[in-house]
Amino acid sequence: MLDATDKRLLSALQKDAHLTAHQLGEMLNLSPSQAGRRRQRLEAEGYITGYAARLDPLKLGLQVQGFVQVHLGTHGPEQSASFARMVDTRPEITSAWTMTGEADYLLHIYCDDLSALNSLLHSVILPHPAVARVHSQIVMDQLKRDAPLPT
Repeated sequence: MLDATDKRLLSALQKDAHLTAHQLGEMLNLSPSQAGRRRQRLEAEGYITGYAARLDPLKLGLQVQGFVQVHLGTHGPEQSASFARMVDTRPEITSAWTMTGEADYLLHIYCDDLSALNSLLHSVILPHPAVARVHSQIVMDQLKRDAPLPT
């Protein structure tokens, strides 16, 4: 179980994963060794699954961000596994979800430009044997970046 101090520690690390045990200890009114042990326990228990840098897509030349709804024509374990393997091989697809409702999958993509998005859709996703159709939406502006999870 998480106590209030664990939740504050997780919240702090989501905002800055570089915090040292000393800095965490100061924020949480703990000794650095206590703060470090708590962090290690939360990592070992799977509350913290990893650390990553957030990159600026525009500085990397990724001018187009979008969401692609994918509708399968056939629904079976082989088709789903094959589609999941294809999704996993494409770096442009940064997130993928199975969905309830009309679409079977929702893909979050980043591409260099519209031509690259067109190529991804028409040369990779639509030719997949399980895919019946796609519906793409291009992001005009992102009002809120992926935010820390509520703790």
